[in-house]
Amino acid sequence: MRTALGEINWKGTVRTNSIGTPLKGLSLAGCLLVAIQFVYMFEMNAWAGSPPPSKSTKVAGDAERGRAVFNGKGVCYYCHGMDGNMEQRPQLAADTAALIAQLNPPPADLRSPKSLRLTSDNARAKAIRKGHPGTGMFPDTTMTDQELADTLSYLTLLRREGSPNGK
Repeated sequence: MRTALGEINWKGTVRTNSIGTPLKGLSLAGCLLVAIQFVYMFEMNAWAGSPPPSKSTKVAGDAERGRAVFNGKGVCYYCHGMDGNMEQRPQLAADTAALIAQLNPPPADLRSPKSLRLTSDNARAKAIRKGHPGTGMFPDTTMTDQELADTLSYLTLLRREGSPNGK
């Protein structure tokens, strides 16, 4: 509704549209708020760029790096032996060796598929991160996601190679 040349009477347009039909539940302020929200949303998305990868994004593992973690930082070899060979455990302090010898059930032979109860990488990752209930395996919270993925790749390789004793 125009009152004079170039002037708009907003009072009448708040309640009716341009052809005089009443607007139900909408006000100029409401329309402006919705428009501002859309503009803000699109501008923020453009400014922010692509979203960061989700935590469920899998990290590709490298078996050779996993071997280094297994036989080093991860201390997996204390119980499972160097390169998963149960007969090649490192020289440990007497009390540590005695505790490992008393574990019931004993540590799994990672080269023998028959002795492995965990059948998926998800289950193995959970056991490494949180410990393995019913065993002496303690949680390892120091491994990075990359080191965990590398270790899982190495464990897959150990299962494929099999036990050196033919078990």
